[in-house]
Amino acid sequence: MLSKKYRFHSRGGVKWVYQHGKTVRTAKMSLVFAENTRGFTRVAVVVSKKVEKTAVGRNRIRRRVYEALRRNFELVPKRRDYVFVVYSKEVMRMLFGELEGMLGKLVEESKVE
Repeated sequence: MLSKKYRFHSRGGVKWVYQHGKTVRTAKMSLVFAENTRGFTRVAVVVSKKVEKTAVGRNRIRRRVYEALRRNFELVPKRRDYVFVVYSKEVMRMLFGELEGMLGKLVEESKVE
């Protein structure tokens, strides 16, 4: 799991990123990102009840995304806030390498903008 320092601690920060950030999308998830002045990166993963009804399933998806980010955190640009929004239940069952590739693709596209 990604260290607590690099995660959001309130809904206010996530709301700010939604309002001021830019979005990059794929078929299964999207990434909302914005610059910050904190000097380090913060990350949140949002999984709706529409995606998975049970809390166990939503938490499993969230943990998988956080772990994929932790393994590749050196590739993520610093001084940015990221909110990953999961749209598909398939993220829970997809191969871990495929998930890492999808997250890498989203982060790379966010560097271009």
